[in-house]
Amino acid sequence: MGFDKESSSSSQRLRPPAPSENTPLIGDPKPLSSQGKTFANVFIAIVGAGVLGLPYSFKRTGWLMSLLTLLLVAFLTHHCMMLLVYTRRKLESSNGCTKIPSFGDLGFAVCGTVGRLVVDVLIILAQAGFCVGYLIFIGNTMAHLLNAPTATVLTPKILGLAPKSFYIWGCFPFQLGLNSIATLTHLAPLSIFADVIDLGAMGVVMVEDVMVMAAKRPEVKAFGDLSLFFYGLGVAVYSFEGVGMVLPLETETKDKDKFGWILGWTMTFISLMYGSFGALGYFAFGEETKDMITANYGAGVISTLVKLGLVVNLFFTLPIMMHPVYEIMERRFWSGRYCLWLRWVLVLAVSLVALLVPNFADFMSLVGSGVCCALGFVLPTLFHLMVFKGEMGWRQWSSDVSILVLGLVLALSGTWSALQEIFSIKV
Repeated sequence: MGFDKESSSSSQRLRPPAPSENTPLIGDPKPLSSQGKTFANVFIAIVGAGVLGLPYSFKRTGWLMSLLTLLLVAFLTHHCMMLLVYTRRKLESSNGCTKIPSFGDLGFAVCGTVGRLVVDVLIILAQAGFCVGYLIFIGNTMAHLLNAPTATVLTPKILGLAPKSFYIWGCFPFQLGLNSIATLTHLAPLSIFADVIDLGAMGVVMVEDVMVMAAKRPEVKAFGDLSLFFYGLGVAVYSFEGVGMVLPLETETKDKDKFGWILGWTMTFISLMYGSFGALGYFAFGEETKDMITANYGAGVISTLVKLGLVVNLFFTLPIMMHPVYEIMERRFWSGRYCLWLRWVLVLAVSLVALLVPNFADFMSLVGSGVCCALGFVLPTLFHLMVFKGEMGWRQWSSDVSILVLGLVLALSGTWSALQEIFSIKV
């Protein structure tokens, strides 16, 4: 979540002449970032709505297994981000290669048109998947706040629609307007506003978790069913997804030699925050933990304000997260020019998918397993292997191959596990 996540797009907005497939996508020059600003940019680009499903994942897989999974994913994500940085540096320093500002441009430099196409497709699926999750959260939260079932009305309806569907459709015309904004410059204030609300809401939720935990002390488990490991892994990968922004952020860092160090400390901080948020939510509600932790809170003023704050946050974050999708689609199908009807069709598609998916955490696991594993683990190691194949020792080669194979296995098994949860497939 955040303004810097537009960097994950492999296609920055271009001016005439119309771009070709091999045109490097370099935006306007920006002032270089200090270490503190780089830390903040990485934090904002990674932390998002995925954190809300962590307590539920802790319930399904056990608190200790979930903590270990979070640490594993954080380590692998940091490692693969740095592989992308090393690969770009190698290409830019040899053979007079032009600047490579984005993940998609790196794919083109390594694998040509096919490489850029694969990266673009995965980024579209990931970014659109995030937005589907946002709409599910908005619809479920508003339904829980305003139209919860009662003793007399077990299945409430609004104008003949289920409350979740009504609120998602209610967002639709406003999202058409917000997603019609052509440039990210005008969306920047919305991003800052959304991030401030998100951090404040997370802090309030954690305080309430501690208060509930002190009063209830429910029974919790350290390890869940091993078959649910891949489910928890998908949720963790979704929560840490930010690989698409690493190249633009490294470009904007003033002291590039310390970028890996800054990235490592940021990932450590986020891991501790995620672990605390997930564990406290599970420790507070135990087996009653819902797929979105905010659904566990009653109708008090503070909890209601927190839920509304998160709804507002995701409502304004959605057009920012969709922007990379528009850049790629307009570049490929509209010669890089602004296309209003294409944007509206994409908003409609995201809304329709959100209506069909019942569970926020299950959808997080699906996107995290199927798409984010490929973006975060498979492609960085593959590109690194292809560029350094004649120079690396057996240890580095073994590391790259192991992570690549692990990414493929996790993507396939995690996707199947998530689909089972969503559609209740019996095998």
